[in-house]
Amino acid sequence: MSAQYEGGSKGNPVQITEDEAAVYDRQIRLWGLEAQQRMRNATILVVRLRGVATEAIKNIVLAGIGKLVIVDTDEVSEEDLGAGFFFRDEDLGKKKVDAAKARIESLNPLVAVQAMKHHTLLERESLDALVMSVDLVCVTDWDREGLIQINEVCRRFGKPFYAGGTFGLLGYIFCDLLKHDYISPDRSAPSEAPRNVKASAVYSPMHMALRHRWSGLTKRQTKELNPAILHVLLSLWEYQKVHNGKLPESLDEAPELLSIANSILATSDVNKQVLDSMPRELIETMSTSASHEFSPVCAVVGGVLAQDILKALAAREAPIANFFVFDGSSGSGTVCRMNM
Repeated sequence: MSAQYEGGSKGNPVQITEDEAAVYDRQIRLWGLEAQQRMRNATILVVRLRGVATEAIKNIVLAGIGKLVIVDTDEVSEEDLGAGFFFRDEDLGKKKVDAAKARIESLNPLVAVQAMKHHTLLERESLDALVMSVDLVCVTDWDREGLIQINEVCRRFGKPFYAGGTFGLLGYIFCDLLKHDYISPDRSAPSEAPRNVKASAVYSPMHMALRHRWSGLTKRQTKELNPAILHVLLSLWEYQKVHNGKLPESLDEAPELLSIANSILATSDVNKQVLDSMPRELIETMSTSASHEFSPVCAVVGGVLAQDILKALAAREAPIANFFVFDGSSGSGTVCRMNM
């Protein structure tokens, strides 16, 4: 089956009407008409509808993007009813995109929603066509190799790329915005005369970011970045690769996860005064919880993900650069610049 892609915000830009300006009045006051106009003309692709995507979609649709394309080949399961608030009991067994589409549209009738559920969509030619038809790509709760592959396709066509997801109590966001220009407040200007300045950042693709080395950081700088949380995330991706996509589900798998995590830690040159081996308690917690979704963690990570996507589209303020991790057990989040 060949998939049909309806064009996004190509050709002539859509102008915001008076009615739309009234709906988005508060946001226009916040970041200006030009930024809202950019969002209004943006087509965003979101791949996989789990808890993080649900929260992110809610926020970007309410903010007033032009079009949302959702891709998921799965059916709604009982597990999805916890963190995925687009799904109801009566949706069990239905395709996720079919169950979610009308509820997403009801959030904001001004946003066009296209649902796609073909198994071939993420194969080479279909993926190329799909990425070309949108302005920004967001992939959630995916394995490392898949994220790297989709990131490379986005790079080939010059499209910004976001990845996000959770493993139990832990969450992450990665972004590759290529060369991103934005307007930022001038912190050096006197407070009575605030002004904005143009800034830009050059991002790394995911495969390069994951080769990041932590050398050269002081003890304090290393501690602030919470390296244990980031390294357990990296080790879960590696575990998935070894086990054909499966995550650990019991304490029996903790020794293997610990071995993988310590191996990754040894090669990344983290300050040994801060972290010379992975905390066993953290590894054991992840061994039993990583395969589950927790609504509060999905809400935080999805909220931050949506906020950053909107920030990137509006080109106001600096977006995440370039890896955000969230520790649900402490409620703290940190941003690490990985090979930027």
